[in-house]
Amino acid sequence: MGFFTLRWEDKKLILLDQRKLPLRHELVECKNAESVMESIKDLVVRGAPAIGIAAAFGIVLGSYKLSELPKKKFLEELDNLCKKMISTRPTAVNLKWAVDRLLNKAKNSNGSTLDIIKIIEEEAISIKEEDEQINKKLGEYGSTLVPEKANILTHCNAGSLATSNFGTALGVIRAAVAEGKKVQVFATETRPLLQGARLTTWELMQDNIPVTLITDNMAGWLMAKGNIDMVVVGADRIAANGDTANKIGTYTLSVLAFRHKIPFYIAAPTSTIDISISSGDLIPIEYRNESEVSHFGFYRIAPEGIKILNPAFDVTPSQLITRIITEKGVLAPPFLEAIKNIL
Repeated sequence: MGFFTLRWEDKKLILLDQRKLPLRHELVECKNAESVMESIKDLVVRGAPAIGIAAAFGIVLGSYKLSELPKKKFLEELDNLCKKMISTRPTAVNLKWAVDRLLNKAKNSNGSTLDIIKIIEEEAISIKEEDEQINKKLGEYGSTLVPEKANILTHCNAGSLATSNFGTALGVIRAAVAEGKKVQVFATETRPLLQGARLTTWELMQDNIPVTLITDNMAGWLMAKGNIDMVVVGADRIAANGDTANKIGTYTLSVLAFRHKIPFYIAAPTSTIDISISSGDLIPIEYRNESEVSHFGFYRIAPEGIKILNPAFDVTPSQLITRIITEKGVLAPPFLEAIKNIL
């Protein structure tokens, strides 16, 4: 694979600018917390695990500016910075999980301010390194669900571009291909920002994995014709009962899969599970700028003054989910008990 999603190098966070793909391969250098927050908001970096990792390094960059403060004041300002970072995107819980992990390390340290900065930098590096291993383990478990020959439908992008490497939903596909299984991927375009068309197809083509792009409203037709064997998608937050928030349109696919008796799989690390939320009704849904719907790139495609809804995510009820694939194994219903058993 000839690209990286994010890299920590010389006290800078270097991001692949996913807004420019697939036409241009450009990098963004973040030298402070503010530039990381801006990159997360503007989707330079996206995907629940990836924004968690980016946020962690953003906290490290922010801590450098606070290095001369007394320890008590340093921790107060670090806490404020963490709250700002968490607010950048409210639905994906990995962001909060990663930031809280660093903050807890800082608060539990007996060292000086400089010691704490070193500790949280090491923790951010660990989060990034762990993510790749988690994805590969998740992929191994998920590949057991893939038939020897399979047409797989996926939505949005849950691959290397959404993680440190390998991917979650696409990690399952990569693992199956590595085992010699014959896989054909169907990728939805994923309106309005076309992450499937721009990112998933590009990423799979880099690995020479057969992929066909379809419009979002074509999935039901393919299922009805018997051309889809399974659906596998990622997740931005999973409630304690298994209800799952993912890119808008995922719920629709789950209903179609249920109607056509096609297995519907969620692939996500355990850091995406939020046991503090009992059901999907309580998952906060991010609403994004109307221009993402009214414009195609720089071109307006809707009339001036039209009312627009642009939720970035929807929630798939656990009853429509066949299995949840994690790095700790494949979870079967009832998910409330299954999730309790692994956390």
